[in-house]
Amino acid sequence: MRFMRAAPGVSGRSQTLFAITRCLPFLVLAAVLGIELSPAHTLYTGPLLSPAPALAAVTMGPVGTVGVAVLAGLVSAITAIHNDAWGTPQLYTNLLALLVVAVASVVTSAVRARRDRELAHIRRIAEVSQNVVLRPLPARMGVVNTASVYLAAERGAQIGGDLYEAMCTRYGVRLIVGDVRGKGLAAVRSAAAVVGAFREAVHYERDLAEVMRRCAAALAREYELLDRSQLQDPQELEEQFVTVLLAQVTDDSLVQLINRGHPPPLVMREREVRSLDPARPLPPLGLEEFLGPPAIGVETFPFLSGDRLLLHTDGVLEARNNDNEFFPLHRTMETLDGATPSEYLDGLRHALVRHAEGRLADDAAMVLIERDTGGPDRRFR
Repeated sequence: MRFMRAAPGVSGRSQTLFAITRCLPFLVLAAVLGIELSPAHTLYTGPLLSPAPALAAVTMGPVGTVGVAVLAGLVSAITAIHNDAWGTPQLYTNLLALLVVAVASVVTSAVRARRDRELAHIRRIAEVSQNVVLRPLPARMGVVNTASVYLAAERGAQIGGDLYEAMCTRYGVRLIVGDVRGKGLAAVRSAAAVVGAFREAVHYERDLAEVMRRCAAALAREYELLDRSQLQDPQELEEQFVTVLLAQVTDDSLVQLINRGHPPPLVMREREVRSLDPARPLPPLGLEEFLGPPAIGVETFPFLSGDRLLLHTDGVLEARNNDNEFFPLHRTMETLDGATPSEYLDGLRHALVRHAEGRLADDAAMVLIERDTGGPDRRFR
């Protein structure tokens, strides 16, 4: 028999419930057979056979549902022979009910199996799209070790409005983390436009501020091409913007940042976590009318050997538990262990999902970089 598998990413509780539901038809058949072959056969168990195919259709494909229906028919025949019930109206009524339910269950199971195949195909397409917009980062880039994670708020989704990328260039390792306001196709297209501009500009523009301007220009072009008819609300385009954080790590013990309305990154040194807040807040991309003089400037912070820098989106900070408490990112970072950035970020991801109890209100993206160990150490200035 062919069984359906639990959907990827479901919780352990859901998997247990799925397994119990899958065993129910066989438990019902075994119970009926045991009762009918025992001294308790005076109990009327015939109507219990009809639901067996319907229960099987919940977790099995058409072949499995047919198999359960055949088993139910065999149980009915065995009990009828044992109890000398052939020819009674009750037996024929039970067999007719079993046949009707079995046919309906097989049809339902076939429809569900087809839908599951379509969903699996869509999921594979989403995974390909994710690898285009949000490509996995290599474990090492230039002078830093890297790790990344993306968590979609919508169950089963693989990509949304959050974005990140890291590129090793002749100017150093350059990174971007951003968050598009809104969701849906417009958000994905905006994220793709910003990431695409970043990937090209980082190799040709020496000035990090010019890379930011190229990303802003690409987003403006995308908004001009966006079909308003695709938006649920025509006014939604007027409120579109993208928060972006650019970072650059060179051979010196510094990190350069440009923050356009994004949550500031967190640097950890010897379990001490500090927020690298911008001295002059700047508006997000798409809100350039609020950006007056002076021009966009690059801010520099110490980034020493062994330091870890976390770039993240607001979905991490805004994750809440059942008590409506925000995720304690600073405190969690100071208590976690992890020999490598990948291990550390994996622990942070588990802590975030555990705090939100598997229900994120917004997409969450995190990128962690660690400068190679070795060299002099200094405290925060």
